[in-house]
Amino acid sequence: MSPAPQKLFCFGLGFTSLALCTRLAAQGFAVSGTCRSADKATALRARGIDAHVYVPDQKLDDAALHGTTHVLLSVPPDEEGDPVARDFGAALAALPLTWAGYLSTTGVYGDRGGDWVDEASPLAPSTARGARRLLAEQQWAALNLPLHIFRLAGIYGPGRNQLVSLREGKARRIIKEGQVFSRIHVDDIAEILIASIARPDTGAAYNVCDNEPAPPQEVVAYAAELLGLAPPPEIKFEDADLSPMAKSFYAESKRVSNKRIREELGVALKYPTYREGLTALLEQDKK
Repeated sequence: MSPAPQKLFCFGLGFTSLALCTRLAAQGFAVSGTCRSADKATALRARGIDAHVYVPDQKLDDAALHGTTHVLLSVPPDEEGDPVARDFGAALAALPLTWAGYLSTTGVYGDRGGDWVDEASPLAPSTARGARRLLAEQQWAALNLPLHIFRLAGIYGPGRNQLVSLREGKARRIIKEGQVFSRIHVDDIAEILIASIARPDTGAAYNVCDNEPAPPQEVVAYAAELLGLAPPPEIKFEDADLSPMAKSFYAESKRVSNKRIREELGVALKYPTYREGLTALLEQDKK
């Protein structure tokens, strides 16, 4: 007797979810999920993904979730928390799921003045965005789901990296004393999620980041070196004229430990630092 088919449903078919869909489809999973427009749904269906249009406070066809064994939750929260939890929490809790993953952010730890945090560190967000993510984590944790929380650092990958911003003339080297960020390549995120699916541990939370937190200006300078360009001039944070969203990123400085994904999930990152990640992206661009 053949095993029952496995189906991944992604609430939010974005950059990270699609990286996971590609890999699981190659393993024989049926993949489906939601997006925000009919045009995108049509494009995703052409790629073999059963896409459904969804906006908060809107229902899906009853058949959309049928057969779902795994669910990935990546729709951004609003002031009231996670709209998917409001709209579909009860329906998801009634499914015979074997794995549920919520994509959160390391912003739930708040500002630590450059100190290290791990999954046992207090959750004390210092921005509105981080507070919304923490509320969403709590809402999902209150439901009867095989929930796994993934706290993502800054995501980069094909088409979304400092090489691109330099080529487009948008990169800036903003200097703020003591500022460090953690980051993660989208391909490594997908592999971490797959490792969790293979080794589920309901209730677990994982920091998803590479091995080397670094000042953002160093990443820009390295990308410029790879491209053979002069790095952009340094700009003091106080003089940078940042948008409110950009300022919120600089409001927090911390080093995030990824020890749990390495030791408990057995993950060996393909891109352990930004250097390997950016170098590989440049090589991909040349093909």
